Amino acid sequence: MDSTTGLKDGRDVTATVPDTLLEVEDLHKAYGSVVALNGVDLNVQRGQIVGLLGPNGAGKTTLVSIICGLRRADRGKVTVNGIDALRHPQRARAFIGLAPQDIGIYPSVTVLNNLQLFAELTGLSGQAVVTQIEQIATALRLDELLDRKAGELSGGQKRRLHTAIALLNEPPLVLLDEPTTGADVETRAALLEVVTDLARRGSSVVYSTHYLQEIETLDATVVIIENGSVVATGAVHDLIAASGGSIVAITFDGQPPPDLNGYTATVDGSVMRVTTEDPGRATAQILEELGSESSRVEGIEIIKPSLETAYLAITGHRYTQGEERNVVAS
Repeated sequence: MDSTTGLKDGRDVTATVPDTLLEVEDLHKAYGSVVALNGVDLNVQRGQIVGLLGPNGAGKTTLVSIICGLRRADRGKVTVNGIDALRHPQRARAFIGLAPQDIGIYPSVTVLNNLQLFAELTGLSGQAVVTQIEQIATALRLDELLDRKAGELSGGQKRRLHTAIALLNEPPLVLLDEPTTGADVETRAALLEVVTDLARRGSSVVYSTHYLQEIETLDATVVIIENGSVVATGAVHDLIAASGGSIVAITFDGQPPPDLNGYTATVDGSVMRVTTEDPGRATAQILEELGSESSRVEGIEIIKPSLETAYLAITGHRYTQGEERNVVAS
């Protein structure tokens, strides 16, 4: 048993699955006049962690739901472990572990009873049920909570149980949709450890989250979806390197920022953003350049190079701001 996560050492996912676990090609989905997916392509290799990023309404949850067979695509192709998942969703689902956004547990029975029930539903039996529960409970720090009713758990503990259920049969492909929403620090740390270990052992993980720092910690391959389309794909460090340095974000008094000479700036509402290698000097020079317009400045923020600056450079808006937009389909 692994001393870090409690997952077993003898597992050999590589012997049973191809190099490419998930292939999505030209996937389309609309809800009436609202386009949720507009030609999405996605490949996930064995042992790869893919961080799926995008604002509410970008199409992330729709994509995950179609992969799992919970929603129908309008057209396109989804292959899971070599199986056509659109034509044979039940066969494909046998290779998938899904933890959706909404927590799905039975509150009136114990943590152990929840794990036993779902283990048996995945096809486990006998000693395998006992072994898998012991391993996943240790990995997600549920071992001291097994006798407690699920409904009495804290929010973070419920989230851990919810995720544990998805991992009981050690699936080759793991889909985690906002797994740490509302979670505490302990839950987040435990989950990131488990995800890292799953990938190290050969599972593929698609990890959708609001928290960019988690994707940096996981050193994931990033896929950014905007308005139902993939707008960028790449390793975290490559996207950060390509974002061009720090960003000086200057917020004005509700009106559009003035024109700025000497710097290339992007404008989003009342916020002007300038990418620069020397943010301190740039800030001083920008304020001098603004002259009397500097009295309109309400705030200045220096954003160091990170996945956030990369996201800004690619999409033109901050990730947290994107999450606040009112869009119909998610």
